[in-house]
Amino acid sequence: MVRAGPGRAAARLPVYCRVTGIVRPVSGSQIGFEVWLPLPGNWTGRLQMFGNGGYSSDLPLGQMAQGLARGSVVVATDTGHKGDDPDFAIGREQAIADWGYRAVHETLVEAKRLTVRLYRRRAAHAYFSGCSTGGHQALMEAQRFPGDFDGIVAGAPGADRVRLNAAFLWQFLSNHRPGDNLHPILGPQDLALLQRASFLACHDSNGGSAGGDRSDPWLDDPTQCRFDPTTLACPKTIDGACLSREQVTAAQLMYTGARDSRTDSIVTTPWLPGSEKGWAAYWADPRNPAQPARANFWRIWAFGDPQWDWWRFSYDRDLPATMRKLGPLIDATDPDLRRYRRRGGKLLQYHGLADPVVSPLDSIRYFGRVEAATRAGSTANWYRLFLVPGMGHCAGGEGFWRFDAQPAIEAWVETGSPPNSIEAAGSAGQGARLLCPYPAKASSTGTGYACAMPGRRHQAP
Repeated sequence: MVRAGPGRAAARLPVYCRVTGIVRPVSGSQIGFEVWLPLPGNWTGRLQMFGNGGYSSDLPLGQMAQGLARGSVVVATDTGHKGDDPDFAIGREQAIADWGYRAVHETLVEAKRLTVRLYRRRAAHAYFSGCSTGGHQALMEAQRFPGDFDGIVAGAPGADRVRLNAAFLWQFLSNHRPGDNLHPILGPQDLALLQRASFLACHDSNGGSAGGDRSDPWLDDPTQCRFDPTTLACPKTIDGACLSREQVTAAQLMYTGARDSRTDSIVTTPWLPGSEKGWAAYWADPRNPAQPARANFWRIWAFGDPQWDWWRFSYDRDLPATMRKLGPLIDATDPDLRRYRRRGGKLLQYHGLADPVVSPLDSIRYFGRVEAATRAGSTANWYRLFLVPGMGHCAGGEGFWRFDAQPAIEAWVETGSPPNSIEAAGSAGQGARLLCPYPAKASSTGTGYACAMPGRRHQAP
């Protein structure tokens, strides 16, 4: 029993029980976890698990402290490894499955057991919340282990993981001359120019068909934007507010995504206009800019080849082969959530429309696939997607991105009150704006905002 768990945030917490442990569900697996349990008199009866980021083993201690302060049992896992690079799988094949799907489930089993042991009763409600890889874990739970959680919050899920890494690789290849790893074609200043230009080309829909307000300095619905980077082409290659033909070509490739040359179909999801300034963070490895981001995913997980040459990567051959090998372990793309729906689970998903890391098109497309696969008409009574204009990856951006989805998912699970809107705050002095369940958008009423379906006004779904 302790008064302060790890980290400064926990130092202000009341007395609680901190349990650390390791679970080994199969040979070669070693999943670390922590469970923090409030005193019986402070417990609300809720259990909440928090997701991870990237390939990192770090526990989300700040989120755990916040959950504990609300009276919940809180849980997190190191996903079965230490470190933050895919090289953790060297000599540890089971670590990929642990990271991909097993660690969250096995940790939750232990957390529920410990909860019963301390309180002599089960948690009344179990919740999961995560963004990015945490969003990936959230969808994986709904798909594989529908009985684990009553309510799930999935933010910006990096769920189509193999294709996501292939999209990062596409950005690198598109932004370098073949064989030249040292000299990017587009730099940060060029990306800023592209973002300014795409905003100027498409912002007229703000306050109208895109929702929001005409004065918003971001694109309220970038899915409507059809920006053509050739409008920035210089008469010749010069520095300044224009792009060379080579730079225009690189930008066009990035806006389009990788293609399968045999079918001419797009095989990676492109990012949307309004997110361009953030692209540089994931087209190259920040520790070694002369190689693509997540290079060890391909070297170690996909090919087992430390000498892997990304310039020989084939989107026709290597991407399908990698999806066959790794997809069953790490892709959370199954749209058939009927088991989760039948057991009464609620799923709240959100995604920033200016996300430069995971394309919001992934969330939009997955939502549509779930509606088609569950064959039960509208998903509104158990699954809702909230798109956040002007929000980057999980947090930040120019829009109204400060919101807490936990009260919304708790009200949905515990009282049957679905979230018809979520209030979000912006930067200091911006006030508040409503986030609406897709496909509704926040539109002005003259005195505020209300959620309206496309083609209608001020009518919540």
